[in-house]
Amino acid sequence: MLVGYARTSTREQVAGFEAQLTELQKVGCEKIFREQVSAVKPGVRQELESALEYVREGDTLVVTKIDRLARSLPHLLQIIDRLEKKGVALRILSMQIDTSTPNGKLMLSIMGAIAEFERALMLERQLDGIAAAKEAGKYKGRAPTAKAKAVEVLALAEKGLTREAIADKAGVSVASVYRILRQAKTAA
Repeated sequence: MLVGYARTSTREQVAGFEAQLTELQKVGCEKIFREQVSAVKPGVRQELESALEYVREGDTLVVTKIDRLARSLPHLLQIIDRLEKKGVALRILSMQIDTSTPNGKLMLSIMGAIAEFERALMLERQLDGIAAAKEAGKYKGRAPTAKAKAVEVLALAEKGLTREAIADKAGVSVASVYRILRQAKTAA
């Protein structure tokens, strides 16, 4: 059985969503899971989870593009692993990849390895750039925002406010409030 999954980030992307549904129907998907949520927002994409639960051994999960399915390479590999354990293939229409074939598995593995290699190179260049900027005295790192507000946090704590209220008023996280109060206590 061919099972489709379609996703757009927002409800305003109607044309893209409709195009995905049309393409999935055209290739013969008998059931299509659909949702309009961001892939990068934390939390579970419920329809993707439902699709992954629904598919059975011998089925193929079909998506139009890889970015409709996974938010990153590790996420993609996690999904593929789940599908493989269930005996389910993955077909990505835009890339003409079908993991039910040896060639499809090979192509997906090669593409995944290349993507991972490119990411490692990018991170290496970024670290080289940071090191060069530090050497030149141009890189200072992120400004410690919570430490700069320690006096304000301590003053609010003296007034008897809750940790959450202090965090809200000072514009820092609750964890930062606890850290500042703990450091002040050990310093005293």
